Amino acid sequence: MEKERGALRLAAANRAALRLGLTPGLALADARARVPDLLVEEHAPEADRRFLERIAEACDRYTPMVAVNPPHSLILDVTGVPHLFGGEGGLKADAARRMAAAGLTARLACAGTPEAALALARFHRGPPLMDAASEEAAVRALPVAALDLPPETETALRRAGLNCVGDIARRPSAPLTARFGAQATWRLARLLGRVDSRITPRRAPPALLFSHPFAEPIGRMEHVMGVLGELAQRAATELEARGLGGRSFEARFYRSDGETRTVRIETGAPVRDPAVVMRLFALRIEALADPLDPGFGFDLVRLAVPQAEPFSQAQGGLDREEQGEDLGALVDRLSMRFGRARFRRLVPRDTHIPERAVAAVPALAAAPESWAAPEPEEPPQRPLYLFRPPLPIEVLAEVPDGPPLRFRWRGGTHDVAAQEGPERIGEEWWRDISRPETPRDYYRVEDKGGRRFWIFRHGIHEGGRAPPLWYLHGLFS
Repeated sequence: MEKERGALRLAAANRAALRLGLTPGLALADARARVPDLLVEEHAPEADRRFLERIAEACDRYTPMVAVNPPHSLILDVTGVPHLFGGEGGLKADAARRMAAAGLTARLACAGTPEAALALARFHRGPPLMDAASEEAAVRALPVAALDLPPETETALRRAGLNCVGDIARRPSAPLTARFGAQATWRLARLLGRVDSRITPRRAPPALLFSHPFAEPIGRMEHVMGVLGELAQRAATELEARGLGGRSFEARFYRSDGETRTVRIETGAPVRDPAVVMRLFALRIEALADPLDPGFGFDLVRLAVPQAEPFSQAQGGLDREEQGEDLGALVDRLSMRFGRARFRRLVPRDTHIPERAVAAVPALAAAPESWAAPEPEEPPQRPLYLFRPPLPIEVLAEVPDGPPLRFRWRGGTHDVAAQEGPERIGEEWWRDISRPETPRDYYRVEDKGGRRFWIFRHGIHEGGRAPPLWYLHGLFS
């Protein structure tokens, strides 16, 4: 039940309730008057959505092109797939059998467009459709409710004597649009395949996909991992032929009871070595909080490569054995064991604000960046160590806008022996116009002890205002 327009109403009804005349939308008080011992539950749309997502995960065994159509429908693009199941009839029979085993009643239909398949599944009760001609005839015989129009539009169509899709299809589109709106003609065109109609899958199709079905469910994990290794070898061969390497790999294990488990690994650089891929999968599976349980056995294993990038075959030096374990491989292994968020890599950002110029991202999220090398025999422009936030200091300057001559920090006094600057850095006003445009004047200074600092003056001298403040922002090595 759910609350609608200030009253409790039935949101859904099972077969027994329907046989008693209880239909969705009926007021709960009327329903209890008809059936005093009626059992009702609070409607949980979010739970229904999660359950539909679980069914979609199971249907991914047929095709990665699966779209969720709430509240109770799924649309699968099975182009090029039915022959694997002995035709469309075999595919529907397999899906119906699995749905029934899960305690679900499914209405299945295949058609040339997503809208036609959905409409036939909901309303067609005739014999199986054998060809395109019988499919079109069946679609035209469907009631106008198959167009899924607003109730007032559907009522207007019926009052005009248009009771089925064929009645509407025989009418010219211009008068139909003028009387019933553009939505009616648009839905009709999609239903009849007059316009290009496609689904939006719940996840993007992977770059590569490899599957291995089992004639009987397999319950031993060592056998399942062996099959996964074979799929990794097939993926490596295809990646090599295309000159690519995988940045992420996704293994999906389909249990015979309809449950699906997904294990995903990522790498910091493109790889295609099956041994490396399987080692990462083993580490990831070992680190799972919820162990991979085969239950009554897996009947399908699938390996996808969602992300692939150009692969550059670098030649190692003669002293490779002395270099130790490759850092990228080590990061990949540690990330799989302890979690991708535990190990981070510094990447440059497109900004001139010093404290925002570098970001720490998961090491597997991006490929290593090539940082600009400093000019030979030139001092670095930025220090390696920055204080966050910058530390306030006391500065003595010869003139208000001049360079620092002496500054005090942490109880010690530093006399400036050499300085370079100023370098003025302003706020990025185009990103946030509400921030004050107060500039910073940076100086690279060296004290008489040979220590080098990066300090700045925040603000400018203006009459009648407080003098600008000085800060220490970083230390040079």
